[in-house]
Amino acid sequence: MGYRLVRVAFTGGKRATLQVMAERADDAAMTVEDCAQLSRSISALLDVADPIASAYLLEVSSPGIDRPLVRPEDYARFAGFEAKLELNGLREGRRRFRGRILGFEHEAVKLELDGETVELPFRDIARARLVLTDALLSATNPRNRT
Repeated sequence: MGYRLVRVAFTGGKRATLQVMAERADDAAMTVEDCAQLSRSISALLDVADPIASAYLLEVSSPGIDRPLVRPEDYARFAGFEAKLELNGLREGRRRFRGRILGFEHEAVKLELDGETVELPFRDIARARLVLTDALLSATNPRNRT
């Protein structure tokens, strides 16, 4: 349909929610109509396949500016921007890292932390997302694109 899947998450509990995060394949900004179109299509597919037995809410959204980083190519695409990463286990006595993304190489995310380069194995990353900074806001502002 011209979209890239960013993340799918299902949360149970009192009000079960299936969250689908997507972005346009042409890298243009997601609109409300894009989300509505995706929601209608996904809803129709889920109605036929019926993979979830209980009642749930379908939520379709864009990843936002401070988006999650889920694929290796995300780290190459957003090199130069600041990110927060949380690991599954400890590395050098810590689980959380915040630094400037330098890229992705040899199955590892490269970050600049306090002037030093750190490589974190991609397989060890539990969650990661961009940090909302002036540089990120400026880069994502359509008026600043050439």
